Amino acid sequence: MNAQDIPQLHARYQQQARWTQSLRRSLLQRVAGEPPQRVLEVGVGTGAVLADFAHRSALALGVELDWETARFARARLGPAALLQGDGLQLPLATGAFDLAYCHFLLLWVSEPLQAVREMARVVRRAGWVAAFAEPDYGGRIDYPSELEPLGELQRRALEQQGADPLMGRKLRQLFQRAGLAQVEAGLLGGQWRLPFDEASFSREWQTLRADLRADLPLERLDSLQALDRAAWQAGERILFVPTFYAVGRVGA
Repeated sequence: MNAQDIPQLHARYQQQARWTQSLRRSLLQRVAGEPPQRVLEVGVGTGAVLADFAHRSALALGVELDWETARFARARLGPAALLQGDGLQLPLATGAFDLAYCHFLLLWVSEPLQAVREMARVVRRAGWVAAFAEPDYGGRIDYPSELEPLGELQRRALEQQGADPLMGRKLRQLFQRAGLAQVEAGLLGGQWRLPFDEASFSREWQTLRADLRADLPLERLDSLQALDRAAWQAGERILFVPTFYAVGRVGA
């Protein structure tokens, strides 16, 4: 990861963390009843989600494969700890945590079942494993119809990058196959409202342009972005990427 790109990536991760904040808090309150004291985030990125636990848990640890990204997170997370490591083979003791989770990670992992099993391994008996957000681009909705090509284009681009754009629908099966109990899976809702948020729109299009620049000429990208902005500003735009979550209990 280029260090110059990390602040922009952090803004993107913060946006994603806001999307799922209410779900994360309500889900943990319902299944765990109280803030977990020993928390692990696998694929911590810039620490946008782990920041929620940094001042509420006795131990908040993030594992990240990319060292430059982990260094950025370490400078911002205060009492949280950061460790460079691979989610497929965590350098951590068995049963050391009350909760292990990931957030927009498994679609990028070559062996997602192994990643879930590793999270389960490092969680104590009756503790919890969660995947708070995994998208499913196979169910993406774009409206008005002129913007429908964006969904298929981005799905194809993700596949070319080695991601699994259908990960969301597979979460429940992964958690069951990993041997977790009391598995619950669900879907985040959608909400569209005015006023138009130019900052969020620009971040989305930064990602889209990076994904699609190899497949579309600049003029076509510019045209689609202009159509997209006009639809949002007019209050007509619907963009929905089904985003799934799953949670399960260890040895219970």
